[in-house]
Amino acid sequence: MPELSHRRRMLVLAICCLSLLIVSLDNTVLNVALPSMQRELHAGVSGLQWTIDAYTLVLASLLMLSGSTADRIGRRRVFATGLVIFTLGSLLCSLAPNLEALVVFRMVQAVGGSMLNPVAMSIITNTFTDPRERARAIGVWGGVVGISMAAGPLVGGLLVDSVGWRSIFWINLPIGLAALLLTLRFVPESRAAKARRPDPVGQLLVIGVLGSVTYTIIEVPSAGWSSPLIVTLVCVAVLCLAALLRYEPRRHEPLIDLRFFRSAPFSGATAIAVCAFAALGGFLFVNTLYLQEARGLSALHAGLYLLPMAAVTAVCAPLSGRLVGSRGPRPSLVIAGVGMTLGGLLFTVFDAQEHTPLLFLSYVTFGIGFGWVNAPITNTAVSGMPRSQAGVAAAVASTSRQIGSTLGVAVLGAVLGGGVAASGGRGHATAAYLRAFTDAARPAWWILTACGLAVLVLGVATSGDRARRSAARAAARLEGDAERTQARAGSAAS
Repeated sequence: MPELSHRRRMLVLAICCLSLLIVSLDNTVLNVALPSMQRELHAGVSGLQWTIDAYTLVLASLLMLSGSTADRIGRRRVFATGLVIFTLGSLLCSLAPNLEALVVFRMVQAVGGSMLNPVAMSIITNTFTDPRERARAIGVWGGVVGISMAAGPLVGGLLVDSVGWRSIFWINLPIGLAALLLTLRFVPESRAAKARRPDPVGQLLVIGVLGSVTYTIIEVPSAGWSSPLIVTLVCVAVLCLAALLRYEPRRHEPLIDLRFFRSAPFSGATAIAVCAFAALGGFLFVNTLYLQEARGLSALHAGLYLLPMAAVTAVCAPLSGRLVGSRGPRPSLVIAGVGMTLGGLLFTVFDAQEHTPLLFLSYVTFGIGFGWVNAPITNTAVSGMPRSQAGVAAAVASTSRQIGSTLGVAVLGAVLGGGVAASGGRGHATAAYLRAFTDAARPAWWILTACGLAVLVLGVATSGDRARRSAARAAARLEGDAERTQARAGSAAS
């Protein structure tokens, strides 16, 4: 791809951020609308989990395929296709007649979404070649997540209270169309120098692992571990994972290049992404139900309660990008881990849900932590990797985020649903239900706290000099293998 002017690079960044905005806004708006969906569609907690996890599950399963496909056939082409499918899926979601149809249409959305964020990050990586400029661009990218978190609850609350939950999907239509037209006009086409071949077996194994694990976690509270279906799914997950680990290293061009994980920073970024986004997904899911179901707030008022968390995330994300560009990822990861851990401890130790000032303090603290985590994850995942592998590396990082979100909603939702049912609390916004909800949520808050602590420990452990040396060795090995492959291909052709 030819070198672009500074103004053109900023325009490409803005267009890529539009795609992130509609995807992130869709998720935050959806959380606020969950109680309204629950009442109209007669859904239980597991049904609400599926409206979120059906999307993140498909997204996580297809991200790496989309990243490698974009590297092969063209990033702009795949990106534009994703915008079309995501916008169409949003329209279908707004017309869903029942919960089952909504879940299916969310999966259509996810097919398009899988072609947006990792491909956009690959476009950014190949557009901003200077490391410092790229880190700042990634900081802006992370800031868009904060903006969507800030705007989502308010926009969602206003739409749900005034028009209804279906209207939350309408906002994707004009933004998606605008992003599509701008992409076709201003984003240059780019692709990897050497096309990667598809890996259908690896793709099916990934879907088998993620689908089985997610279904098991969501449904085991009602079905029980002795259920034949649950036992079968656990076996499927184990077998698919074992087959994936055995099959992928033997392929010349695997879907998941396990050599990436020889880099300690890359492995750390992947694990941190899972932990951080599991905490965020679970945090938003549990708090939305707490504010509207247990406290009896309207969708708009619940959105206002979450605004402080979103606002500090929006402020901290670009600051984190600048700090990563000047000091590396470790300071940002330490701040992130401390903030998210303290946010969870305010719930577990000090019962923040029972005291409004502490509740807001926990939201702000957690928001600060999450605001600092995204830039170092993304920058670490793509930095040092060969540019020809940028799409796949970015897709692995994005997949880790979605796996984290899926697991966070599945695990914390299962813990919460099982706890409320076992406690016997009944009724919307009653004292008995509030107490039952508070007691049921306590284990969920401990899980969230553990995720924050894991971010802190992994951030320190995988960002030192030894870790950076492992990244350099892994990148050199990848580059050397690629050169040898090209040389063999040239010899065979001659």
